[in-house]
Amino acid sequence: MRPRIAFIVRGSRLLTDVSRACFERCLRRISLRSIMFVSAVTQFGLATAARGGEKPSAVSAIISADHPVNRCVPTQVLGAGIDGHEKGECARMFTDRNIAEMLSAGLGPLTYRLRTELGGEVWHWNPRGTWSDPAHQCGYWTSDDSLGDPINLSYGYRLPRRGNTIDQANDDGYSRIADGDKESFWKSNPYLDSHFTGESEDAHPQWVVIDLGARKPINAVRIHWGTPYATRYRIEYWPGDDPMHLHADDDDDWQPFARGDVSHSHGGELIQLDPHPRSVRFVRIVMSRSSQTSVQPSNDVRDRVGFAIREIDIGKTDKKGHFHDHIRHAPDRHRQTIIYVSSTDPWHRGEDIDFSIEQPGLDFILRSALTNNLPVLVPVGVLYDTPENAAAEINYLLRRNYSLEGIELGEEPDGQWVSPEDYAALYAGVARRLCTLNPHLKLGGPSLQSFEDRLLTWTDASGNRSWMNRFLKYVRGAGVRFDFFSFEFYPFDNICANAAPQLLEIPKRLGSMLASLRADGVPSDIPWLMTEYGYSVFSGRHEVDIEGALFNADTVATFLTSGGAESYLYGYEPNYLQDELKCSWGNLMMLQLNPKNDQVNRLSAYYAAQLITKEWMQSTNETHDMFPVVVKQQKPTSSPAITVYAVRRPDKQWALLAINKHPKRAVQLDVQFNFAGAPQPVGFVGEVEVIQFSRQQYVWHDDGPNGHPLRSLPPARFTREASSSYELPPYSLTVLCGKLAE
Repeated sequence: MRPRIAFIVRGSRLLTDVSRACFERCLRRISLRSIMFVSAVTQFGLATAARGGEKPSAVSAIISADHPVNRCVPTQVLGAGIDGHEKGECARMFTDRNIAEMLSAGLGPLTYRLRTELGGEVWHWNPRGTWSDPAHQCGYWTSDDSLGDPINLSYGYRLPRRGNTIDQANDDGYSRIADGDKESFWKSNPYLDSHFTGESEDAHPQWVVIDLGARKPINAVRIHWGTPYATRYRIEYWPGDDPMHLHADDDDDWQPFARGDVSHSHGGELIQLDPHPRSVRFVRIVMSRSSQTSVQPSNDVRDRVGFAIREIDIGKTDKKGHFHDHIRHAPDRHRQTIIYVSSTDPWHRGEDIDFSIEQPGLDFILRSALTNNLPVLVPVGVLYDTPENAAAEINYLLRRNYSLEGIELGEEPDGQWVSPEDYAALYAGVARRLCTLNPHLKLGGPSLQSFEDRLLTWTDASGNRSWMNRFLKYVRGAGVRFDFFSFEFYPFDNICANAAPQLLEIPKRLGSMLASLRADGVPSDIPWLMTEYGYSVFSGRHEVDIEGALFNADTVATFLTSGGAESYLYGYEPNYLQDELKCSWGNLMMLQLNPKNDQVNRLSAYYAAQLITKEWMQSTNETHDMFPVVVKQQKPTSSPAITVYAVRRPDKQWALLAINKHPKRAVQLDVQFNFAGAPQPVGFVGEVEVIQFSRQQYVWHDDGPNGHPLRSLPPARFTREASSSYELPPYSLTVLCGKLAE
């Protein structure tokens, strides 16, 4: 997933009106059977109560029914992801009973997500394996690819040469550059050295960025180098706001200090950067030449390539020559000055195992019913792992004869501040090894983190700021395979805000993201995979209330209508509520674990999945055609509250997925199908099946960590004669299914 690091913005919540509150108090006093009866019999009356008697607005959905914009097989394109979790949770989540509940949502293919890659850890995907230094149980690890006992659980190992203060998983590590310990050190990834890439010595300069937290007077630096050290480096500052989170209107670039170019320094001495202190917040050290030495004699080239830094002091010298250090040195993520690095050495020790996070075992998942007997999209570690370990993993899976949809190389390199060229070089090194195992493997990535506008990075020599464009350029030049493109979509960091205006933005945000990637050169002739999607990377009420169902349906339908190949829901496993931003309790999940028993609650995301996989589309291995829809409102807006998506199913029926994202107002939807050459639009004829999911079926009780659904019912289903219009209740998903006039 995306990083769970962001500012907190507190916002208002949607309030239920008086009539709904009264109605819900009555419902709590009657039985589930009575609730189902009331829901089926009085659905239109309830819609009227929910909108407070407002007259429904009129909206037209005009379907261009001649040429499909996409063709898909639902059982192959509507999938879900399995991730790593906290200690002990896998056993609680993946019981036979829970797996049956998960499968009943109707989702098909599976992707295995790699949380260790986000946590800056190396993955021992098999507990059995070998160290490069077996005598000391340390070095570079390669898991055993021979067939032994099935792997039911696996772990990541923390990296003692870690450089980043922040990570994208539990965020409980820290940088060794600012930990106050001159015996510990950061070291860059040796696989970016020319020895492995085959490029020039300075093709992949490594860097360290120091965020002082605020602008401070800077004119001096002291670098305590480790081994190998940099024989050539430069020190720069950023004149703007934030170089780590760029926007399209940012035109700043790194600027040199007057005396920032350094050669032949062994470290430890104070370097005067400028005659006078300069007020800056961000400082960057760029290392281009390595000493290529090691502390002790070693036959392993990985020990002597790259760069190592023990500590950095940055500050100013006063008129008396006294140095004042602005770096906060502490072995604690929250107390040390924030450090970002270009890469990290995957060297580690047996004692570095992280038992707090567990990955479900590859054999456990790939042998389970969760695969639906379909090929699985599996990951290999790239940023914090070795090509040898990645190749061993895939060789193991091939020996087990598991069916693989593809191999996703790494996860969210852009969100971990890796330059496109560095990630591409690591990608190429792993890809070459995997292709020797089986030339028919599908390789791809990068599982881009969700972004707005454009995915940007610092300019290269030609002025190119596009992360994806530069990655693709490198991969093409390296001559390695790139068979599919993957990305993630979590658009709303502010989970505390009102959901209603956010829901209106979904198609536009996702559409802009896809258009930006096309403009940056992502090929349209390879599959595009949305390997994770969810309302937010942070936990909040919107994800477990009905807004979560609206979000998921709108996102999947927008993606497929835009030509997407496969989508994977994040939050497949049953889980617990969390309150990460201290404003509301929720989580990305479709099933809720009960701490007191083995029962699970079906949440709105569960019913949305069923509606898409079993009602809008048919749960078959046959092709569905998707057609473009234009929604016209009486009062046009830039972000319509109504979105409609059309498919022609193998049973020759047309099915429309209509989403009303207005929290209080019902809508009368007029449906028209346009065919070229036809004298006039046509509509449904005969009987139309209507399947609806709204607050009539689902009500969330917000009670902090004890929150749960007050009402959790399947979508209402009824048949009616074809009409000129169909009512969409407030905050609802509706499927209309029927035939057209011949």
